[in-house]
Amino acid sequence: MNTALNIALPKGRLGEKAYSLLKSSGFSCPALEDPGRKLIFENPEKNLRYFWVKPSDVAIYVERGAADLGIAGKDILLEYAPDVYELLDLGIGKCRMAVAGKENFREPTGQTLKVATKFPNITRNYYAEKCRDIDIIHLNGSIELAPILGLSHVIVDIVETGVTLRENKLQVLEQILPISARLIANTASYQFKEAAIGHLCRRLQEQKEGSL
Repeated sequence: MNTALNIALPKGRLGEKAYSLLKSSGFSCPALEDPGRKLIFENPEKNLRYFWVKPSDVAIYVERGAADLGIAGKDILLEYAPDVYELLDLGIGKCRMAVAGKENFREPTGQTLKVATKFPNITRNYYAEKCRDIDIIHLNGSIELAPILGLSHVIVDIVETGVTLRENKLQVLEQILPISARLIANTASYQFKEAAIGHLCRRLQEQKEGSL
């Protein structure tokens, strides 16, 4: 049986922060730090293999067993509900899921609320709890344009600093939930590689607590 730990990292800033945390916890991989176009990086001495994937695909690689572990945002886990174990809140990639709209927005009464979002499931669940009738408009980018051009009344999206909202005369109207990066595990890997995964988890937890 392959005993190496296969870890899926999200491309971009979050993945770089996650690797920095892993490295400082004792799970470095020098090959990953060399510039180039490679996607898979191995450290045989530490029995580790890392690979870069699109952030929204990390949970798929983990759920399907191509990766034993992965780093995924809480938004991805809530939106797609993959069959994985959520092991640890890494405390990085912090932001929030929020409802935003025009600065002078007043919610229309007696009519369906039009909501543009990249997160239809999170949006549907949030408004279901409020018993609010909504029309979800699923967009893949430039969500802020929707209320400006009258496509929607509001948007549901991730807000980090709020700068983009303010530059487009939008504001946060309601906060849905805080978001951060989580360490997730394949359910079978967690059973068969329990010792290695447990060791990595403990080291990450110690590193996280030590940086507080």
